[in-house]
Amino acid sequence: MQIDKIRSEQTDQLFNAILQLKDLEECYQFFDDVCTMSEVQSLAQRLDVAHMLRKKKTYDSIQQDTGASTATISRIRRCVDYGSGGYNLMLERLYPELDQNQPKK
Repeated sequence: MQIDKIRSEQTDQLFNAILQLKDLEECYQFFDDVCTMSEVQSLAQRLDVAHMLRKKKTYDSIQQDTGASTATISRIRRCVDYGSGGYNLMLERLYPELDQNQPKK
């Protein structure tokens, strides 16, 4: 499976730390220390792009609204369509109303 390429003891430690965060404020505190502002903004942008793709927005409108390049949008499209399922898992939880409009695979 694709996710094996990132699996390691260090990654397990990071993900277990994230799972220990209790609320939004703790997330802000942790990610402020762990990541640069640019890294956090990049992660947030990617999730936003994935959300917009699931809403069937065009590349042009996504680029205009998020500032993401078409190369970034294409890379995220591949992950949404053929990746490990992480984007879709999170987006289904964050926006369950969108899942009702998605075709079943």
